[in-house]
Amino acid sequence: MRRLWTPAWIARHVAMVVLTLGFLGLGWWQVSRAAAGNSLSWGYAVEWPIFAGFVVYVWWREVKLARRRGAEAEAPSPDPAVEPAPTVDAGSRPAVRRPVRVSRAPAVGDAVEDTDLAAYNRYLSWLNANPGARPGDYPG
Repeated sequence: MRRLWTPAWIARHVAMVVLTLGFLGLGWWQVSRAAAGNSLSWGYAVEWPIFAGFVVYVWWREVKLARRRGAEAEAPSPDPAVEPAPTVDAGSRPAVRRPVRVSRAPAVGDAVEDTDLAAYNRYLSWLNANPGARPGDYPG
């Protein structure tokens, strides 16, 4: 619990309270405008409390994550020589691993030349050799 009362966490708690009260206040303001006849304000009157709920959800999730990390840090570590097998719980996130690169070798022997592709490559090489030329100047 002490971990949640550092200056950074106090700033997060204050920001959560200020944002939640501000969003709920803006929602109440939109309700009063909608009651006065502004029909567009009904949508905003629903939207602002949803924003407030999202702020509370993110704050709650971060507190939960910080408490879990604190419990893991305080837990005695087992023998460092023996690494336990990873366990997979229901609802846990999969481990992100490094992607595997697969090299692809071109097929040999059955290569059939594509005439359109060869002509396009000749056109590109001509354009590269003649940097000031326009595409209409191509002799081919």
